[in-house]
Amino acid sequence: MLGKAYENEVCSIARALEVVGERWSLLIIRDALFAGSTRYSDFQRSLGIASNILTSRLDGFVDSGIMRRHRYSEEPELYEYLLTPKGRDFAPALIALTEWGNRWAAPEGAPILYSHTVCGSAVSHEVLCARCGRVDDPAEVQARPGPGMPAERIELMAKHGAGRSAVTRSRR
Repeated sequence: MLGKAYENEVCSIARALEVVGERWSLLIIRDALFAGSTRYSDFQRSLGIASNILTSRLDGFVDSGIMRRHRYSEEPELYEYLLTPKGRDFAPALIALTEWGNRWAAPEGAPILYSHTVCGSAVSHEVLCARCGRVDDPAEVQARPGPGMPAERIELMAKHGAGRSAVTRSRR
């Protein structure tokens, strides 16, 4: 969806942006996850999105496996767009974006709060360390090469000192 801008990036964030990086995409997924929207008319009514853009985004989600198309009417032929497990796995990212927006872009307070349907408690997104628990300072997070990183990129990262936290680099 973003074109060729990220084709040379070896980064899962860039790859995710190729699928969901257009401004309407996250709102469509949000409505499917948290508002129960499944039908074309649901999305169009909720978002006020142009029909050509909505059609393009829904088709892209089906092609990428985020949604599946299910016919619910033969005459007229109508479909609903249902999230797949891949699409439902986007919930933590949206919750994290919501928390960031609540903190930095909602001067009147949080417009939406998430809660657990089973017990009613608040739901939040946290960055956790597998060994010692919560990470409170982003400077404590280090980005380092994973198994999908090509060797030549690892060498380039080592030369440029990559792998330190973004916060540590910005404090210089």
